[in-house]
Order: sequence, then C-alpha cells, then structure tokens
Amino acid sequence: MSWTDERVELLKKMWSEGQSASQIAKELGGVTRNAVIGKVHRLGLSNRAGGPAPAGKPAEAEKPSPKPEAATPAPKPEPAPEPTPAPAAAAPVARKQIIPAGQPLPPQPSANEISPEALASVREVEKKAKRISLMELTERTCKWPIGDPATDDFWFCGLAVQPGKPYCEAHVGVAFQPMSSRRDRRR
Repeated sequence: MSWTDERVELLKKMWSEGQSASQIAKELGGVTRNAVIGKVHRLGLSNRAGGPAPAGKPAEAEKPSPKPEAATPAPKPEPAPEPTPAPAAAAPVARKQIIPAGQPLPPQPSANEISPEALASVREVEKKAKRISLMELTERTCKWPIGDPATDDFWFCGLAVQPGKPYCEAHVGVAFQPMSSRRDRRR
C-alpha cells in the first residue's frame, strides 16, 4: 500500500469529518489504524481537540428529540463531562517516584542500623556468593548488589532467594528489618 494523492485526500476528508483512525483505515483498506495516525501526524492535521465532539454531536443530535420532551435532562449530560474523571486519572500521579539513572539511591541502612548477627551472616554469605553479573540475574538468584556499580569489581550475590523475596536469607535479614529494632540500635 502506498499513500497516493487520492488516498491522502480521502484521509484528510474523513479526518476533518471527525471519523476515527480505525474507521479511516477500514475505508481505505490495506492500512492499519496506526498507519493512519502516523500519516495524520506527518501531514500536520489538527489533533481535533473538538474531534470527539463531532463524533458525540451525532449522538447528541439523536438525543435532542427525547430531550425536548423533558428539558431538565439536557443540563444533566453537561455535568457528566465535568473533569470528575481527571482527578481519578491524577490519582496514579501519587505513585512512588522513579529515580532516574545517575541519581543517588534512597538511603540504605548503615552498618550501625544492622544487627551484628545479620552483618556477620552477610559477611559469611558473601564469601560463598556466586558473584554474578546483572545479565545473569534470574527470579531465583539473590539480587543483592555488592561493590560500586561504577567499577569492574561490582557483582550480585546470586545465591538462592527466599520465596517471595528478591534476596537470599542473609540479605533478607538485612533488607527487611523492623523499624523499631533499627531505631533501638541507633540509640
């Protein structure tokens, strides 16, 4: 399929009439909805901010016949399009912030916040660790990072993980400590 002048003109006409990219693709044949959207963008056609309105207007044109019978329902559809869904869409914005690459990591527990038993266990485990690279990690390998990622001497533990956790038993003991015991050790 190629974009001939006739097909482009038909696309422009249908787009200006408010037809969807899927409808246009079906009418043109041999193109996908995404191809139509791409062509619309390359042609610089309007994004039809009022586009859904023309599609909605025919539906509204059908509705006015019942609405003249009852004038009160006409104002009711107007409040429905209010930005009530927008705050619901804004709720996901409250997700945990993603730290871009090159940014400092969130604070990790310092040595004085980790119990001496857990610290000793980690040191013993690290002697037996498999020392695997990032590319060797699987859902069954401990993902505890060891060393400085900016150096060649950086690796991951690689031992078997505890069920439902990303780390081996020793590293789980360090990573998932109750806050109260961490506070007690700081004092």
